[in-house]
Parts: sequence; C-alpha cells; structure tokens
Amino acid sequence: MVDGLEAVQAAELPTGGAFLLQEVGSSRIVSPETFTEEQRLYLKTALQFSQEQVLPLAERIESKDSVLLKELLRRAGELGLLMIDIPEAYGGLGLDKTTSLLIAEAMSPLASWSVTFSAHTGIGTLPIVWFGNARQKAKYLPKLATGEWVSAYALTEQGSGSDALGAKTKAVLSPDGRHYVLNGSKLYITNAAFADVFIVFAKVDGERFTGFIVERGTPGFTVGPEEHKMGIRGSSTCPLFFEDARVPVENVLGEIGRGHKIAFNILNYGRLKLGAAVLGGMKLQLGNALRFAQERKQFGTPVASFPLTREKFARMATLIYAVETMTYRTAGLVDARLAGRARQAADYDEHVIAAIEEYAIESSIMKVFASEATGQLVDDAVQIHGGAGYIEEFPVERAYRDARINRIFEGTNEINRMLISGLLLKRGVKGELPLFAVAQSVEEELTYGGLPRARGEDALAAEERMAECLKRLALYGLKVAAEAFGTELEQHQEVLAGLADVVMDAYALDSMVTRTRQSASNGELDAARVAMTRLYAMEAMPRSFERTRRALCASTRGEALGAHLARVAPLQLFTPYNPAELREVVVSAVEQAGGYPLSVVC
Repeated sequence: MVDGLEAVQAAELPTGGAFLLQEVGSSRIVSPETFTEEQRLYLKTALQFSQEQVLPLAERIESKDSVLLKELLRRAGELGLLMIDIPEAYGGLGLDKTTSLLIAEAMSPLASWSVTFSAHTGIGTLPIVWFGNARQKAKYLPKLATGEWVSAYALTEQGSGSDALGAKTKAVLSPDGRHYVLNGSKLYITNAAFADVFIVFAKVDGERFTGFIVERGTPGFTVGPEEHKMGIRGSSTCPLFFEDARVPVENVLGEIGRGHKIAFNILNYGRLKLGAAVLGGMKLQLGNALRFAQERKQFGTPVASFPLTREKFARMATLIYAVETMTYRTAGLVDARLAGRARQAADYDEHVIAAIEEYAIESSIMKVFASEATGQLVDDAVQIHGGAGYIEEFPVERAYRDARINRIFEGTNEINRMLISGLLLKRGVKGELPLFAVAQSVEEELTYGGLPRARGEDALAAEERMAECLKRLALYGLKVAAEAFGTELEQHQEVLAGLADVVMDAYALDSMVTRTRQSASNGELDAARVAMTRLYAMEAMPRSFERTRRALCASTRGEALGAHLARVAPLQLFTPYNPAELREVVVSAVEQAGGYPLSVVC
C-alpha cells in the first residue's frame, strides 16, 4: 500500500477485505472485458429470453399471472437457465459463479420476473445443492433444474426478519419418530402461490434453529393469500401457515440446530447476486430515459440537450460502471478460489460455501451499494421523464416502485453496513487480516506527513491516489473507533455505518481504476471510462472524508480529537477538473451507444 506497510504482501488471490490493505491494481480483476466466449454465449441466450419472452409479457406478469410465471420458469429451464448452479450429477450444469451472475443480470430488466427467477434458482434451490444429502439432491434437484418444480425460501416471520434466529416457528418430533410437527407462520414468501417445494426454518423443540424441506400438499401446511405490494407486484408474495404440519424426518435439511449455517451462507450469495440482479434494469432504464429525452422537447429543444439532464445521464452511466465492475470483480474472486477443484468431488460444495463466505464483506458491499445506486438511477430516470414518470404507461414508473425493495432484501442495508465494518474488525482481531498493523502504519505515516503516491503517471494517477486516501480514511477511522469503544463498538451504529460507507467508496474507486487500466487498448485509456472513474472519485472523496470526520468526532474529543482531525486533513485530496467536460465525454459515449456504452454482448 505504501512504504513501511510490510505487513501486507500482494498475493495472487486476495482474501476477503484485503482490497483495503493492498495497493490499487496489485491484483488483476475479473471484468466484462475478461469474460470467456462461453460466458458471453450464456449471457446472450439469457438476454434473448428476457427480451423476447419476458418483457413483452410485462403487463400480464404485473397482474399476478402465476400460471404465466410458472410457465416462464419452465421455458427458462428448457434453455438451461435454471441449472447453472446445480451439479451435473443432479441434472444441472455446475458452472462458475460469474456465469450465474451474468444470467441474473440478464433476467433483471423486469423486476417482478427477476425476483421470481432469483428466488427459485438462488435461495430456493441452493440450500439443497449445498446442504442436502444425496437422497434429497436426487429427489429435488433434477426437477428444480428443469422448472418442473418451483422452489421458495421461508425464513421471515412477524418478529424476525434480519434477526433470523429470532424465529418462533417450532418443530417437535412426533411420538413415532417419523415426522417433525411444525407450528407457526412465515411472511413475505416469494413464489409461494405456485411453489412446489419450500425451504422452511423452524426451531426444534423451540431452541435448535433448523432447516426443513416442505412440499406443497403437506397436511397442516397452507399458503395464504397474495400480498398487494408497492413494487414487484407481479411476483408472488404470500404468508405460510403451519398447524401441526407433519414433515418427514428425512426432510431435515443439513444438521439439526445448524440452520443458521444454511440461512447465513445463502444470504451471503444472495447479497453478491443482488449486484448483478439490478444491473439489467439499470441499463434498461438508462436507455429508456435517453430515448425519451431525445424525443421530448421543451422550449423547442430536446430535453436530452439540457446540461442538467446530461448531468443525470453521466451519473447514471457512472453508477452502472461502478456496480458492474465491483460485481464481477467479486464473482471472479469466488471463482478463483474454486479454480482447479473437481466439481464432482464430495467436498466441492463445502469449498463453494467457504469461498463465498470468504468474500462476505465484498458481498455486503455489493448489496448496499447496488441497491442504493439503483434507487438513485431510477430517481434520475423519473426526473428526466417529468410528469410522464408518474404515469403507468411508462416503464420507469414501475421501475421506481420496484427498486425500493432492494434496500430491504437479503438483510436490510442497515444490517449490511454493520456487517461490513464489523467483519473487517473481527477479521483484524482474529489475525485473518493485518488490519490493525496496517492501520498503525497509516497513523505513523500521517503523523510524519506522508501521503500516498501513484504508481503510474497516467490519466488516472490522481484517482489512484484518491483511492489510496479513501483506504487510509477507512483504516484510520476503524482503528480510532475500535480503541475508543472496544467491545461496545457495535452499539455505536452510526460510527460503523459511516465507516462502512467509506469502505464502499474505497472498493468502488479501487475497482474502477483497476478495470479502466486493465481494459486499455494498446496502452491507451478509454476516455469514457476515465471520465466515469473521475466523476465517481470527485464525489466519493469529499463524501468519505466528511463521514470519517464525523466518525472521529463521535469516537473521541478534546485534544485527542484535534490530533486525529489534523492527521487525516491532508487526505482530502482535490484535483481541479471541469465537470461539464467530463459529463460530455460520458454522455457522448452514451448517446453513441444508445444507452450504457460498455455492452458485454456485441
């Protein structure tokens, strides 16, 4: 990272959270430019399915046509789109996680369909893939792979959402030892109206949190009426009720009392996939807004010509570039951990779980960042549409409502912010990351007036330095907070949340600088990529500096606070730039492409 930080060695395969401790570009990253031909082919197939068979039926889907949704899942199954994560031995393809995320991106232009698809292929199927025994896998996975059966995931209850272990649904072994008798209820269950298989969590004897596979038609198990939601209206969302529901003992999923292992690992992967699961919609709305603004005139001039409209287009493209870059960088890290391992091996699923868990920090970053970036983008898109953005005739009205749920899915953004900072500190305390050693070096560096230097003097040298400053702000803030509050730090949520935002900005800018440099053609950096990276940096630097300063003010006071503020003050780098010129570079590329300018599929 800098001179004197010998504790960190650039490794070929970084551990989770290590981006915060290593220099920008110290490791090559996976990005759309590095996708294989096979990955592009799967994406192309999935995009064609989405554009030809899903989007034209949007109105029927939004009217809660469950028969149609189940039929679309079956058609997707015929194309192999449901079986990416299912092992070949059980009727699947057993492909890499990057391909899995590409399929999720392709399914995301219509959120109601995206949620339906992801609930089946992700949280509905993966618990059996990862934690099912051979009999369970053989019974359920082949039918889930083809869409003959549909799966759902039942975790949330009235009093337990993000606090999954607070579940009240109870399971008691029957006197004959052949069934577990379940009593309780679940809320907000996606695909419930037409699912054939449900992954249900209950506490055995009211204490041991455990997963169960529950089939539709189980005596005592009923599905309640459809919820009428603000967004994702076309997806099925129903409550479940268990009244002495008799579930065969062979349908216990995993180990009794170890249901948390299933729930939390599934959530980690879901958080990562959410980055991909909003990208398709973000790209679609950028293209739609552009076409509307080019056709709509005010004062005799196309709305697309107005500088403040063009500013929105530049921001939209920049957010997509950031989400796309971080999403596939993280998926690539997971795949790299699994490289060389035989997918047919008995312990392969254990390695998959471990690889995803390793990058739990990055997955939570993707969940928070992508969900909030999507919210910003659709808000800009509505504003560009003006009054038309409020009219159901225009797809952006639906997109605006649909986007809101993403900040609640897969654990709320508040919970995930706590996880980002909390996991970094936990790994530092356990010695899994040399977090505190590096933070101490940062403090010493700042005490003596040292500042990061760029390794290269290209067009992104200033942005590289800003990324390094963001990392130092995060590390210094985490160190001061940990020393100030010790074991009570988790009670100071505003401090942890603010520093998590700094960590996210650091990961985003680090990733964007690295990708932009990697994608250079004949040593020439692409002007639009440089402009998007610079626009992001110029927003991130003052934002993260202020969040760090607030965290320091909340953590200490008096002379100590003055010393901390003085140390970090030089990290607020600023390089003069012309925002209008950068905007025009990005928007020109957007206009030329008719939308997001970096298409993965040509």
